[in-house]
Amino acid sequence: MPSERLQRGLRATLLGLAVNVTLTVAKFLAGIFGHSQALIADGVESLADIFSSIIVWRGLVVAETPADEDHPYGHGKAEPIAAAIVSAMLLLAAGLIAYHSLQGIVQPRLAPSPWTLIILVVVIVVKETLFRFVLHESATVASSAVETDAWHHRSDAITSSAAFIGITISLVGGKDYQHADNWAALVAACVIGFNGWRLARPAFNELMDRSPDREICDQIRRLAETIRGVGRVEKCFIRKMGYQLYVDMHVEVDPQMTVLRSHEIAHHVKDKIRDAMPVVSDVLVHIEPLNIPARSSPPPPSP
Repeated sequence: MPSERLQRGLRATLLGLAVNVTLTVAKFLAGIFGHSQALIADGVESLADIFSSIIVWRGLVVAETPADEDHPYGHGKAEPIAAAIVSAMLLLAAGLIAYHSLQGIVQPRLAPSPWTLIILVVVIVVKETLFRFVLHESATVASSAVETDAWHHRSDAITSSAAFIGITISLVGGKDYQHADNWAALVAACVIGFNGWRLARPAFNELMDRSPDREICDQIRRLAETIRGVGRVEKCFIRKMGYQLYVDMHVEVDPQMTVLRSHEIAHHVKDKIRDAMPVVSDVLVHIEPLNIPARSSPPPPSP
């Protein structure tokens, strides 16, 4: 049976996928028959949403695959990889929308039909509701991929809002404002591009094993130092794999302590941290002698 985390993540992603398929078809048909470049551009963004939801879905499934001989730390990196790909698709969608919007500005075209505004109102309400739901689920399951997918829905709501404003201006302003929806699509493209860049940074940081917030590291240090026999935590390194954390730390103990006792302390440190912080999957404890600097190279052989 899949884990509860995977079930919730897949539920949010597959719901978004189903909604995106329906809205994409509606936007393209309304844009073509309603003569709205902004609505067609909005459809392009929704098409990117479909592919992004599929990528996030596969990323979640792969990330939950248990560790094996080739991947001893598990497959959690699949989530930030999926998030990075979705962010790249946001940037690509922004570029395509901007290109087609500029084409529409320099070329003569028909004014959009008034009924296209009804389609956009429905899209905005549905997409904003979906964004809030998926964002809440991403926080619950601590998934960067699901969070990126949520913001993809918000980007779609933004492009639809821009299209609504542009079409309204075009209809009210008359012939002199026929290109207003193209300008609206261009503004939306800039917003989408910014969101794509903003979401790409945390994904790449996770792929490069950037340390989590300092507060998490300090909390782990404090927990380790509560164990009797621990003199000081010399070093503490943390990596993030999907939603789980892996900790490597150097703990200083009495240099006269037996190997058996220091081994027991290391296990106590590991158990204490994992019990207090379930998000920590494993803790590797290296024992150092208290007040004696760690050697940077092995000692010379005895004569």
